[in-house]
Amino acid sequence: AGRVVGEFLDEIEPVIFAFGAAITLLFVGAFSLNPDASYEFVLGIRRWILDTFNWFFLLAMLGFVLFLGFVIFGPWGNLKLGDEDPEYGFLSYFAMMYSAGLAAGIVFWGPAEALFHYSTVPPLYGAEAQSSAAMPLAVQYSIFHWSLTQWSCFTVMGLAIGYFVYNYDAPLRVSAVLTPILGADNVDGAIGKVVDILAVFATLGGVATSLGFIGSQFITGLNFQWGIQLGDVGTILVITGMVVIFTISLVLGVDKGIRRLSNFNMIMFALLMLATLIFGPTFRILELGTQATGGFIGDLFQMSLFTQATTTSASKWVNAWTVFYWLWPLAWSPFAGLFIARISRGRSVREVAFAGIGATSLATVPWFAIVGGAGVIMQHTGAANVLGPVSEYGEAVSGYVLFGNLPIAGPVLLLAFLVLVTTFFVTSADSSTLAVSMMTTGGKEEPSALNRIFWAALQGAVASILMVVGGVNALQSAAIITGAPFAVICVIATLGLIRTFQDDYGSLLLQDETNLLGKSESTGGQAPAANVSSHDDD
Repeated sequence: AGRVVGEFLDEIEPVIFAFGAAITLLFVGAFSLNPDASYEFVLGIRRWILDTFNWFFLLAMLGFVLFLGFVIFGPWGNLKLGDEDPEYGFLSYFAMMYSAGLAAGIVFWGPAEALFHYSTVPPLYGAEAQSSAAMPLAVQYSIFHWSLTQWSCFTVMGLAIGYFVYNYDAPLRVSAVLTPILGADNVDGAIGKVVDILAVFATLGGVATSLGFIGSQFITGLNFQWGIQLGDVGTILVITGMVVIFTISLVLGVDKGIRRLSNFNMIMFALLMLATLIFGPTFRILELGTQATGGFIGDLFQMSLFTQATTTSASKWVNAWTVFYWLWPLAWSPFAGLFIARISRGRSVREVAFAGIGATSLATVPWFAIVGGAGVIMQHTGAANVLGPVSEYGEAVSGYVLFGNLPIAGPVLLLAFLVLVTTFFVTSADSSTLAVSMMTTGGKEEPSALNRIFWAALQGAVASILMVVGGVNALQSAAIITGAPFAVICVIATLGLIRTFQDDYGSLLLQDETNLLGKSESTGGQAPAANVSSHDDD
């Protein structure tokens, strides 16, 4: 025991560890003592950020998508993160990346979001609510909110951290993105520590909120489906059970725990989606999904830059939905980026960028087209009343209604849906806790088991206390507030990558030309044209 504690104390970075934990505990303490006043204070800051800077978040997130698109199709994609071979096969790598991101949210909102846009059509379009014309628009907007753009900030962060860690020897921490400005040797300074402390708080806030989010889905479902009402003790037991599950997976490590669970998640995800298509109104889903996907591709720029400028700030739909959705992954970007960097060593820049926004979108678009489309069609045709229970119990109940009303396999699919939400959350919680452990140990790739258990337990405690005192919405607002500075940090990371990729690609070309010139002189002047793709990892 003494040796374990000694290892824990030796590895921690005291400033980041102490401040990260202290800010989180201070926040929870304020809410426990005075929930109403704390909530109003946090809500006020959140409103000001959304009203003042919504245009910036919209521009920045679209900018990340365009940058990554250029990386995928342009010459910089041939650059690599370090010189080693990749640690994992591409399918396992993608499964871990998907599970570490917002996959639990994707599963949770799949049956729900399109229904909201069907009952209240986004103001960019003039269709009548709950009409046939509203159906493809509802699915289109849910695809837009959860595919390309949400994943772009994770991917930019992962690329920047990974590239500067494996190519420039920066420490494996979020502050590595400052390498082009400060230099790899100086990211340990005061500015880097502030970024890492903020990253710890954003991660704890984001994951504790999701823990409450998934816990509420269980509690709502038990009440709706079977009439079981859990009190505060029951709520704490549900949260504790989830913490125990993800702590076991976490202690097993990336390969035995996170990788295996991620692969299981993706198989279950595909099977549930396929079953919904087969047992639901198959051809209507395909017809609606095709139109919604076309609308998403055709209106991408219009939806991305829609600020709703003519409406008063207090009632802006775009702030409550699109801008809110962009700030949420921005708050998660430090831990998701750090985890992506941790599993991306040896991959080409193109592979990381494609896995981050291309492969994730190829999984997400069909999910919302099929599951979201099925919900809208069943509501519109009267096959199921999903909106009624949603208005009474909240969006957490939509999955129960949708899967419970599918013929033949309904109960089995409902169980699969609950298992999938839980296991996706467990992998998100695993990767985030691992990321916090890495940040608070100065960038250690394999932090001690005690360090991981400490942060897992703290996340569980935060979620339990806030669910009981009713502060989960406030914690969500706080996570959004921390997303705002990370929008700036992601922009800095992107600009740093552009400059670095330009320099490194130029050096690579020059090196190739020099080598070929030498070869040409020794072979009598016959030299092939310089080809950088020989450095590609593919």
